[in-house]
Amino acid sequence: MSAAAPTPDLETVNLQNGLSCELPADSPLAKLLRSKRTWIGPSAQERRDILRRAKSVAIVGASPNPARSSYFVATYLQQSSDYDLYFVNPNATEILGQPVYASLADLPVVPDIVDVFRRGSDIPQVIDDVLAIGAKTIWVQLGIWNEEAAYYGESKGLTVVMDRCIKVEHARFHGGLHLLGFDTGQITSRKTLR
Repeated sequence: MSAAAPTPDLETVNLQNGLSCELPADSPLAKLLRSKRTWIGPSAQERRDILRRAKSVAIVGASPNPARSSYFVATYLQQSSDYDLYFVNPNATEILGQPVYASLADLPVVPDIVDVFRRGSDIPQVIDDVLAIGAKTIWVQLGIWNEEAAYYGESKGLTVVMDRCIKVEHARFHGGLHLLGFDTGQITSRKTLR
């Protein structure tokens, strides 16, 4: 007879919908729920409107490496949108056949959206750079979170979208988003045959 596995310490977590559940206290989900994110960005309709109004997007942290998510997003936006794209990376000269700028201050225009692929700790500085050029919207990519920076940006009059992928949101609002995030180019209610 083997010894019983130790019982993990359970924690009762209260969810926003009023329900509660017990989770192992050291689980990633329990840690995330304890973080108590309080900042709430624009709604889905507001994000759709931001994307529809925009004419230009600057991608800060754009990479010429096809394996990087910023390259994938840039490729999608170049092929599937009418946005004028500007790439910002002090260590690159060309991405997808377009010139790359060392900083936001070097751009020839003020972009409608500044899409950011940088660490969460870098976001306050990027917000200051966005404010300095007069852009109105900062879009911080999926997986990047800095709540203090979001509140700071909003207090300075910026529209802040955070922890959302601009590619996924664009495809979602413009039709044809495949479950895996690929743009199918079609909107249909038909079930595909396998």
